[in-house]
Amino acid sequence: MRTDLGNWREPTALIETQTLESILEDPDLRIVDCTTWLLPAEPDDDAPYRVVPGTAEYAAGHIPGAVFLDIQEAISDADTRLRFMAPSAEQFAAGMGRLGIANDSRVVLYSNGSIMWATRVWWMFRAFGFDSAAVLDGGFGKWQAEGRPVSTEADSYPPARFVARPRDGFFVNRDHVLARLGDATSTMVNALAPEFFLGSGPSRYGRPGRIPGSVSIPAASLLDPSDGTFVSLDEARRAHEAAGVTPDHHVVAYCGGGISATVGLFLLHQLGYPDLTLYDASMGEWARAPELPIETGPPASDD
Repeated sequence: MRTDLGNWREPTALIETQTLESILEDPDLRIVDCTTWLLPAEPDDDAPYRVVPGTAEYAAGHIPGAVFLDIQEAISDADTRLRFMAPSAEQFAAGMGRLGIANDSRVVLYSNGSIMWATRVWWMFRAFGFDSAAVLDGGFGKWQAEGRPVSTEADSYPPARFVARPRDGFFVNRDHVLARLGDATSTMVNALAPEFFLGSGPSRYGRPGRIPGSVSIPAASLLDPSDGTFVSLDEARRAHEAAGVTPDHHVVAYCGGGISATVGLFLLHQLGYPDLTLYDASMGEWARAPELPIETGPPASDD
């Protein structure tokens, strides 16, 4: 059981497995399985990966009462070749309504595999004005490892009315990033694995490398490898401060497609960082645009 929740800016945005099990009968509770898998793209497809919703895993077993959310199909912009881009407010509201989520619902988000799918949806909820969503610490892997109840029934909630109230600043585009290159008051945080940050091998996104001036804080380094839970707030603070990410900076987080970067954003929000945003298109756009600058190798300060 975590001992640092009292220090979190918004402790209700994280829920532990034992707490969730104790409230499964709450009539206002809406549990959402966000599981998604990224598999190698087909040989004739120039996409960085093939998106497979976790419906098979959901059918094999899920938290009792959970409904399944197909992130790519239900709440992603379909008018772009890029995957997982933020939808319109109308599309997001319709997707939530179909799941039975209203503005007064209590929402718990989890995923099988990486927690990044749950944090992505949490970030989207906040962008559309909803602050009553919590991420399950450790996700379904921890839930299952602890022997907690699992259902194979296709659960559902009655359709509901969800009103989206969009907030500015949660998602930014390439022009926003370009305008802040070299800005001493802004920090670009790359959440990809070190080899993608360094550009030391082939990249599935296009040109290898990173946005110039970025710092590396891999999303995986912010999770406990033993059970997939978030590291402590103190550890998260030390990791970001060591990389030069401080609360007085405008922080632009990015990754390959705007998913894993939300792990860091979740923790930075809890640390009280006031100026956070996500480059939604991330390297899926940047690496394929030859007119945009790119950087490889160790950062100059490490030479």
